[in-house]
Amino acid sequence: MDNIKIVFLEEPELKSPIMVEGLPGVGNVGKLAAEHLLEQVKATKFADIYSKFFPPQVLLDDDGVIRLVNNQLYYSKGSGDRPDIIFLTGDYQGLTPEGQYELSDYILQLSKKWKVKMIFTLGGYGIGKMIEKPRVLGAATDLDLVEEMKKKGVIFSKGEPGSGIVGASGLLLGLGKIEGIKAVCLMGETSGYFVDPKGAEAVLRVLASILNVEIDFSELETKAEQIDMITSKLKEIEQPPEPRREDLGYIG
Repeated sequence: MDNIKIVFLEEPELKSPIMVEGLPGVGNVGKLAAEHLLEQVKATKFADIYSKFFPPQVLLDDDGVIRLVNNQLYYSKGSGDRPDIIFLTGDYQGLTPEGQYELSDYILQLSKKWKVKMIFTLGGYGIGKMIEKPRVLGAATDLDLVEEMKKKGVIFSKGEPGSGIVGASGLLLGLGKIEGIKAVCLMGETSGYFVDPKGAEAVLRVLASILNVEIDFSELETKAEQIDMITSKLKEIEQPPEPRREDLGYIG
């Protein structure tokens, strides 16, 4: 097997598509956002990407039938002001730095073949605490894009993220800039402790306005409520019981 192998289900004809990447990461914000969006626009899967850089693993469905872990490509034809969109999502990112670079470069070469005019990478910005209203932070390949994203409510804050952007969400920007492909990373704030629908919704609200896509957020909102219930119960468990009245005299 080659380091990377792609299996096409079909090869769609697309006109200057936008690519949206949402692979697993911090809070799974990017993956959750991309998969919700592709469901909303009824995107069609057209390719599977297999690689030695993924874990040596198969996944089982409910009937016990296996599939090799992979990444997937979907497409959605645009209409009116909405562009054609290619989605990249999947089970894992590359396990090694070499794998991350090779997989990202592979996607960029495909992007050039399909004449992708812009890439949006989606991810989470872990802040280590629960947050009610996540901000969306950004990074871009040029200053004009920075200013354009600011008008959409994206925050470009000095020193955030301080450690840079790791994985495909960063490499598609860095390598994309070398290849002459414009790209933006949208990062939803997240605790990083759970799969975070709130962070995903924040990112999607920005992306929807950019792509002129109407999105029903009710499913994400329901998931967010479920996460809130779980975190509330965990807080109750962690909180020490209040002392009984008869014990108060012994507190020094």
